[in-house]
Amino acid sequence: MATLQNAFQIVLLFFVLVTIHEWGHFYFAKRAGILVREFAIGFGPKILSFKKDETRFTLRLLPIGGFVRMAGEDPEMVQINPGQRISVALQDDQVSHIYTGDFDKRMDSLIGVVEEIDLERKLFVRLDLDGEQRQFAIHPQALLIVKGKETQIAPLDRQFASKTVTQRALSIFAGPMMNFILAFILFVTVVLMAGVPDKIKIRSTEPGAPAEKSGLIANDIVLKINDESIGPDGNKLKNLIKQSANKPMVWIIERNGEQIRKEVTPDDKDGGLVGVTLSSENRKATVLDGVKSGWSSFSMATVSILDSFGKLATLQFKMDDLGGPVRIVEFTSEQASAGWAQYIFWTALMSLYLGLFNLLPFPALDGSRLVFLAFEAVRGKPVDPSRESIVHFVGFAMLMLLMIAVTYNDILRLVKG
Repeated sequence: MATLQNAFQIVLLFFVLVTIHEWGHFYFAKRAGILVREFAIGFGPKILSFKKDETRFTLRLLPIGGFVRMAGEDPEMVQINPGQRISVALQDDQVSHIYTGDFDKRMDSLIGVVEEIDLERKLFVRLDLDGEQRQFAIHPQALLIVKGKETQIAPLDRQFASKTVTQRALSIFAGPMMNFILAFILFVTVVLMAGVPDKIKIRSTEPGAPAEKSGLIANDIVLKINDESIGPDGNKLKNLIKQSANKPMVWIIERNGEQIRKEVTPDDKDGGLVGVTLSSENRKATVLDGVKSGWSSFSMATVSILDSFGKLATLQFKMDDLGGPVRIVEFTSEQASAGWAQYIFWTALMSLYLGLFNLLPFPALDGSRLVFLAFEAVRGKPVDPSRESIVHFVGFAMLMLLMIAVTYNDILRLVKG
């Protein structure tokens, strides 16, 4: 049962992180009026697929990410040229469907030769129908059917490239932004679940150590040392002990609701020790506590992740320092086994990592696309889309090679134990 729960939590983590990231792209693209053709979780062959409104939602085989395919980003439609034979279906005097073949099955459609057609700006088609020329308006959501595959046309004002730099940048940045928002919410959730440190408690004492000799026992709560309040700060307590090697210290502790005075003299071993193991006694967190501690966790984790990226960029790492999907699954299983609070904290870290990683200015990542948009804003005109596509393709290929390398290394590490 525990194994099944761990498997569920691993799948849940991947699904939530990727879905929230891609939903950010999807939502802000739709707000900008961009036609979103596909919302995909995973890569490779489709496992599940359904269409809602204008977008096809798919679940794919390889759980290594996801994507939102927007109109105009890639070559996506068959070009229809003058002289080509097509058939059109009409609805309310507008073309609703355009077929490029199987004319014998289109008894309810008009079949003719294209004289002129515009699927992006003026949205019309002029056909030669057995010597009679007729012009029809094309519906902005008309479907082009080629070899049984339907593709909705994308007028210029529905394409990604037609939007302002700000609208496009927001559609791209929204993915990482949603990961940041999720990470912060999860950090706050962990604090609300676990509480916040309120007091320092002695978990155990070492036999024969100064603490035991002074009468300190497990579950004593440390209130003051030398008239200085300790509160929840374990580091403060440790520093006071180290500063008092071979010097008597007055400890005020709470035991069974009663305050007791104890005199403890740390020995000079390792700079001052009393022989106690400390733990934190938490109190129930308020919403304000959650926000403050959640933001602190968010900030410290961000600094740590950025530091690791810096080491990666300056080649200050070994291959064993890197982990791919196998190690992520392995570690997620460990965190899931440690309880929901630990699992949620790990999910928050992974969400933050995913958002920051995607903002790196590396080809194929969101950060690289934002660099191209910044360059366009400064230059006043966009980079040639074909050249930008090549850059992203090369970057994606490099990321896949790195993924294969770290996955191989993970598997090798597991085999060797």
